[in-house]
Amino acid sequence: MTKSGRNVAWEEALRLAFHAATPKPAQTVNLSDALGQTLAEPVVALQPIPHYASSAMDGWAVQGEPPWKLVSPEPVDDRPWQRVHAHKTSGYADLAPGEATFILTGGVVPPGASGILRTEHGAVRGCTLTRNDQARPDEPADQEHIRPAGEEAPEGTEAIAAGSVLNPAQIALAAVCGYDNLPVLRAPRVSLLLTGDEVIEAGLPEPGQVRDTFGPQLPGLVTMLGGHVDTVARVRDDLDDVVAAISAEALDELSLARASGDVLISTGGTGSSDADHIRRALTVLEADFIIDGIAMRPGHPTLLAKLQDGRFFVGLPGNPLAAMMALFTVARPLLAGLRGAAFPEPQRALAGEDFGALPGRTRLVPYRNSEGRAMPTVHHRSGMLRGLADADGVLVIPEQGCQQDENIPALPLPWSS
Repeated sequence: MTKSGRNVAWEEALRLAFHAATPKPAQTVNLSDALGQTLAEPVVALQPIPHYASSAMDGWAVQGEPPWKLVSPEPVDDRPWQRVHAHKTSGYADLAPGEATFILTGGVVPPGASGILRTEHGAVRGCTLTRNDQARPDEPADQEHIRPAGEEAPEGTEAIAAGSVLNPAQIALAAVCGYDNLPVLRAPRVSLLLTGDEVIEAGLPEPGQVRDTFGPQLPGLVTMLGGHVDTVARVRDDLDDVVAAISAEALDELSLARASGDVLISTGGTGSSDADHIRRALTVLEADFIIDGIAMRPGHPTLLAKLQDGRFFVGLPGNPLAAMMALFTVARPLLAGLRGAAFPEPQRALAGEDFGALPGRTRLVPYRNSEGRAMPTVHHRSGMLRGLADADGVLVIPEQGCQQDENIPALPLPWSS
């Protein structure tokens, strides 16, 4: 891997981040732990669904025309357990023409049954069953109220596609298909390294101080993007401390993940001033730069590198909005690649107003949906948060600008999709 140079195009940055990653091996989880995880392999029906012919009604399984002889009398009302046991399990003998047997909804249909006469439409006198005056003259029609085996899915049918983010209904379907556990994509393990001597974690900041925005925000946001945050640590704005914090030798002292980690994300210090140490620290550690600056606003001083121990390093700018745009541009496709998920293609939106050209830079602008248009939010400078907090997505405005109602790329927000 070689240095890619500064100011790669925004579109190229997404592709570089995604293709730098190699998918991690899948892991197997119990069905109870699968909610929200991404399925690594398709779920197929291991047997027909349903796996036996069952009744869709309470009533009688019958063969032929009435009157029918009841070959299995209806159980007494004070022993409901006997009713379920006797009429929801297999073991029936074949029904001969003119015979009937009581059955509950979901019960196994006896071999030879031609249909189910529902309870409301039958009349029993002794051991004989006939239709009552509410029934149709031909009731039950052939196979009426019988759910055939394999009606929902024959054996071998793909029921859930690989790549699906599993929801409760899909987990239930996997159980019906015969699965006790599922192969899912492993969430990349992420460590966070927060920099900034001026940052305070609680209370109101004094002049020269700023309130921490990354500590409360990033762990949950990384989870939304498919990662798993193991640890969060802080480091002083000092080159030696930053080098030590990034290097594998210092991870235990700072409580960061060691060999099990896949990605280290830092905040701040990615600029070129004497107070910015991230780029210099990566050079000292002989990291391979994949992205060293992106031609976008905000978020230009964004970094992506590969450390000597195999971890990826994502350097986010210190300004809050710039950091979020960098996270969506670099960390989102990187985490997708590590999970084996699909490339996160941008969506499309109609620009809500004209934007002039900004040669050499792609602009990322938070927007609100309004009458089918993407209207830019008001507060969207690199150090502001209100514009993103109010947004439905992010417009990707090309360097040549765009006209109102022009269809241009847009990024979805993880919390508004």
